[in-house]
Amino acid sequence: MRKLSLIASTALGIVVGAVLFNAPSALADWPVIDVTSIAKEIGIENVLQTISSTMNTVRDSINSLLGANGPIASILGPTAYGTVNDLLREGFTQNANYSKAQISAQEQIADGSNTVMSQFQRQLRDREIVDEQTPTASACSSLDGGVGASAASIQAYDVAATISAITDQRGQAGPNTPAYYGQGQAAQAIADNHYKFYCDANEAAAGLCTVQQTPDADQEQLSLYGSGVYTSQQAINAAKDYMINLTQPIVPAALRGDQLASVAGQDAAARRRSYNARMSLAHGVLADQIGMQTPSVPLTQAEQQYLQERNLPAETSGSWLQVMQIEAERRWGDVTWNANLEAMPPASVVREIAQELALTNFLLFQQFKQQLYTNSLSAAHLAEVTNKNFVPTVRMPAPSLAGN
Repeated sequence: MRKLSLIASTALGIVVGAVLFNAPSALADWPVIDVTSIAKEIGIENVLQTISSTMNTVRDSINSLLGANGPIASILGPTAYGTVNDLLREGFTQNANYSKAQISAQEQIADGSNTVMSQFQRQLRDREIVDEQTPTASACSSLDGGVGASAASIQAYDVAATISAITDQRGQAGPNTPAYYGQGQAAQAIADNHYKFYCDANEAAAGLCTVQQTPDADQEQLSLYGSGVYTSQQAINAAKDYMINLTQPIVPAALRGDQLASVAGQDAAARRRSYNARMSLAHGVLADQIGMQTPSVPLTQAEQQYLQERNLPAETSGSWLQVMQIEAERRWGDVTWNANLEAMPPASVVREIAQELALTNFLLFQQFKQQLYTNSLSAAHLAEVTNKNFVPTVRMPAPSLAGN
């Protein structure tokens, strides 16, 4: 029987191999095997039935081993929660679900992290934009100070022009001025003004006047250059009177009527005009200094705080000179400004530097204007000295025009 099975298996293998592997056709000189005769000889149908029966037996054996009551199932444990196949399928399914859940969680974490980081970067950029676009309190104070200084310069010019007009009219002995009526009247007028506002103890003892609150203020330089700002109208008048005593206390009498008609009067008038021009320049320079110290604009909060920190009089109004002085000095020795500078973002520091440069240009231009006054004074002084030193070499006779 075993031999028959072996022969059948061999024949079956030959047939299957020929079909599967596409065996080449037999050549004429090859040995010829009659498969049909062999199959009939060995009884192929019986062989196939035997093979089929054997395979079914093997399948039943495997099923019995893997079944719910088989030995393998008994080794794996009870089947109360399902068969081994069910449990394995559920287990693999659960593992797959865990993997998908883990991947989904990682995706959510990545999305959340990206969202938070993008929001953080956007907020950071928004803050940078705010720092670049929003001016600091120091920048606002500097702008207020610059606007105040510009306005004060205009007011100072107006005050200086008013004082110059008054002193020029006085120095030229114009109508309704003391010198218009004579030099004696001019001298008496300056004396009366001194006794009325600046009488000192010696003059009071001589019975000329009564001691005033500011004795001799019309002859003290502190009346002109004091704290940088005049505190009252009386202080402004004292500065003006000091300027007059410094330059032209007594005005020469006016040339009028017949005095101007003669040849000598014409010569005197020419010299008087030169005298008036020089006096006007001197008065204009000093009047400009008075105008710079006249209170004309309200001080900002930062400027008032600066004065308090320096134990200076707390003023609400300041002069052009005082405003420029505060704006220049508070950036050098002011603790508040330096603390604000330390906390400034880069954009604000750049703006502060630009404002510093603008203030420097403003001060340089004012210095240039003062240098113009200085040059004018030097030119006037040179002309006066040259005029006095000019002496003709010989005395020339008057030319005769009769023969021409």
